[in-house]
Amino acid sequence: MSGSKPLLGLFCAIGVIFIWSGFIVFSRAGVITSLTPYDITALRFMVAGALVLPFAWVWWPRHLPLRATIVMSLCGPGAIYVMLMYFGLLEASAAYAGVFANGSLPVFTSLMVMIIARLIPGRRQLFAIGVIVAGGVISGTPGMVAGGDNLLTGIGLFLTASAVISLYIFGVQHWKVTPRQALALVTIPNTLVFLPLWYFFLPSGLADTELSIILFQALFQGLGPGFLAVILFAVAAMHLGATPTAGFAAAVPASASVLAMPVLAEYPTPMEWGGIAVVTLGLVLLIVRR
Repeated sequence: MSGSKPLLGLFCAIGVIFIWSGFIVFSRAGVITSLTPYDITALRFMVAGALVLPFAWVWWPRHLPLRATIVMSLCGPGAIYVMLMYFGLLEASAAYAGVFANGSLPVFTSLMVMIIARLIPGRRQLFAIGVIVAGGVISGTPGMVAGGDNLLTGIGLFLTASAVISLYIFGVQHWKVTPRQALALVTIPNTLVFLPLWYFFLPSGLADTELSIILFQALFQGLGPGFLAVILFAVAAMHLGATPTAGFAAAVPASASVLAMPVLAEYPTPMEWGGIAVVTLGLVLLIVRR
């Protein structure tokens, strides 16, 4: 990849892992309060929008065709993606979000690369993706057997979220979108469209929620996933490529599960830990080059 800086991409991808793990765990903590998923989405864009809107004119990527602008705005980590995640976290634990929303990202991203760019992954990548899928099945089997329809709904929402954002990850590299442009594309349209819809039409639990919880969710969601993660993800995709960057997201199941134990008192079963370990092995196979 011309002009790429793999070490910079590596550090940015590791930063995404930490932020995304916190996103899963603290979002789960948020949706089990009086806050609705719409509230947490609104809080996210209140803060991120306040940071980005002053630079909208300078950062907006005017060179992109309309189709690319729409795809990046809709499929990035904006309102559609985060609400899929928040509603999924109403139905399933943080560990399931890590496995199915993040562990499946390399699979969907590879499919995007194959379909759109017509690039076939090598045998090593395909084998690694197969290992990741197998780990997801192992991890999810106990809960799917015992969890009923609600858990299956959560898993379906996580997989949909993964498919949505994989198109964004591919688009960052394909259209050569810079981190600032990515931030503008995701934040500005979502802030301007979602906040009025939330204020006038969507149910809210803000009035019944403690101020400390509201402030924490606003600051964490807006500064972490809503601002820093968008930049770090764009830099990682530019310098590592779409599939390896998505592969780093497969490390989130283990880190999110560890963080969920003290924060949420959610403890994976031995079989779920085994699946998380297999997913992590698939990640290593995907990103480590011979």
